[in-house]
Amino acid sequence: MPRRPKVTVVGAGNVGASTAHWLVSKELCDVVLVDIVEGLPQGKALDLMQATPVEDVDCRVEGANDYEATSGSDVVVITSGVPRKPGMSRDDLLATNSKIMRTVCEEVKRTSPQAVVIVVANPLDAMCHVAYDTLGFPRERVLGMAGVLDTARYKTFVAMEVGCSVEDVHGMVLGGHGDTMVPLPNHTSVGGIPLRELVSNERIDAIVERTAKGGAEIVAHLKTGSAFFAPASAVSAMVASILRDKKRVLPCAALLQGEYGYRDLFIGVPCMLGAGGLDRVVEMKLSEHEASLLENSASSVRELTTALANLDKG
Repeated sequence: MPRRPKVTVVGAGNVGASTAHWLVSKELCDVVLVDIVEGLPQGKALDLMQATPVEDVDCRVEGANDYEATSGSDVVVITSGVPRKPGMSRDDLLATNSKIMRTVCEEVKRTSPQAVVIVVANPLDAMCHVAYDTLGFPRERVLGMAGVLDTARYKTFVAMEVGCSVEDVHGMVLGGHGDTMVPLPNHTSVGGIPLRELVSNERIDAIVERTAKGGAEIVAHLKTGSAFFAPASAVSAMVASILRDKKRVLPCAALLQGEYGYRDLFIGVPCMLGAGGLDRVVEMKLSEHEASLLENSASSVRELTTALANLDKG
């Protein structure tokens, strides 16, 4: 009997635990949940395992505080990191989370040297660079999850505006994860009908703005936390395409090597995902305005990578 794929989720907080939940509910793989807090991953893993008879899914779920149980993982999802707290500067956040990312990636490199790694920790684009540099894996096996989530938020708001099923909304968000993301209204359709034939430019602008602030809107409601259901679901879509070699085209942070005119920079672009991770970057024609927005987003990523380099020198 062939073995089930194994996916490790590092970080058993809301995003990590929800990722494990989506993976198991879709019967995609066995899951190892890792966290430094003793008892946390074990408890959540056991709880999730006890749901499998109810859901009629055959997946093994294990919790651990070290990486031995993760050995030979096909995919590793890294959600671990701290959120930005009041009084914490961007450089403080970068320093703290880059240290965590390096520690995690050293363990991943040791225990699962053939894995595809999906980075979820923030600031995402910068953490992708840290992971890539630490792992030493080819670019095909280091990806960042942001575009799938941002696109999901964008599609949700479009469907709410039009009053249609989310299944009929097709579109994509490129660029970095944050205020500089690049929704593409000109490439958005509802049931094959261009969005601009159904929605006014003013309302489209409002949707684009709400998408960019989608995460902050949820934080404002929750007050003590941030989004986790949708981010985790977005991760599961990437994992499914990789494990099942589906070749889905999803917007992901990938290390560009000439595509879209960028090199050695992680930027959110359409990526075809298959068994080896990144099958190829799909290049699309952008208008002059869209290209300038993508450049603005790329500049923000460059600022983060420069700040990281300065921290390393310090």
